[in-house]
Amino acid sequence: MTGRPSKFARRALLALWLAGCATKTPPQPHYLLESPPPSPDLVGKLSFRDTTKDDTLIDLAPALGVGYTELLAANPGIDPWLPGETRLAVPGARILPSGKREGIVVNLGDLHLYWFAKGAPPRAFPIGIAKDGYSTPIGVTSVKAKREKPPWVPGESAHRDHPELPAVIPPGPDNPLGEYALYLGWPSYLIHGTNDARGVGRHSSRGCIRLYPADIAELFAEVPIGTPVRVVHEPVKLGWVGGELFLEVNPGEDESLELDETGKIAAPAKLELRALVLRAAGKQAARIDWQTVEKAAQRRIGIPAQITKPRAAAAGLTGSLR
Repeated sequence: MTGRPSKFARRALLALWLAGCATKTPPQPHYLLESPPPSPDLVGKLSFRDTTKDDTLIDLAPALGVGYTELLAANPGIDPWLPGETRLAVPGARILPSGKREGIVVNLGDLHLYWFAKGAPPRAFPIGIAKDGYSTPIGVTSVKAKREKPPWVPGESAHRDHPELPAVIPPGPDNPLGEYALYLGWPSYLIHGTNDARGVGRHSSRGCIRLYPADIAELFAEVPIGTPVRVVHEPVKLGWVGGELFLEVNPGEDESLELDETGKIAAPAKLELRALVLRAAGKQAARIDWQTVEKAAQRRIGIPAQITKPRAAAAGLTGSLR
């Protein structure tokens, strides 16, 4: 018999359809930092990415908007060139550096630039920093000038390494400054784009700060001349999120360089964090989970870990990767 289904059949089909929709509901976040509550100490969120057999971390990093070295740190044991079919942690959640939160803060300790625009939430951008044998000054300066399509004038060290370089390289695909540059009060040090995204999130420059092309375009459009710039080195940071204290431990200076060059850290230097943690915890010091602190200090994956024991025994979300 054909024709319109009975009222009972229509109800049964509707029930099946609703059940099918229910199975497609996205899973709820398992980690607090996948959907963090508003916090003055945190920017961004944690996410995950499934890889294929053809992926490499150096190609995935720009696509995911994170740096290559931080992606390595967040996924210890993963072969950067042959990760295979696995699940990567994408370390988009960052605790803000200590000190005054205004203008631009560059943290060499986590390879990020933080932009504190007036009246807007802070933003974090992965950066390329000085390679072995070079450095960026630690201290305070400001943006002295801005230039779109800047020419590159190679310095003495660049000519020493590459005598074939001309005196000036005009804008274009061979110009390592990319499309935009912010000139600082420190001569020869710039915040700029790049013609090779693979150098972002790595130790790749002679002291300048490199950003992904889209990130420097965003920053260039918003940052006025005179903006203060503070450069720090803080691989260890602490901040409060949802009433809990979080600890972010990144590889140290030598470890970050080793990770960039070899894909792993052979023997991490010992870290003593007790005084730093107690100072940040204040009156909540009795809630510190020292086992988690020690684990974060050993792993150094750059993902903030909750180090206070929850007030309620049944917490719906966990704060760190276990």
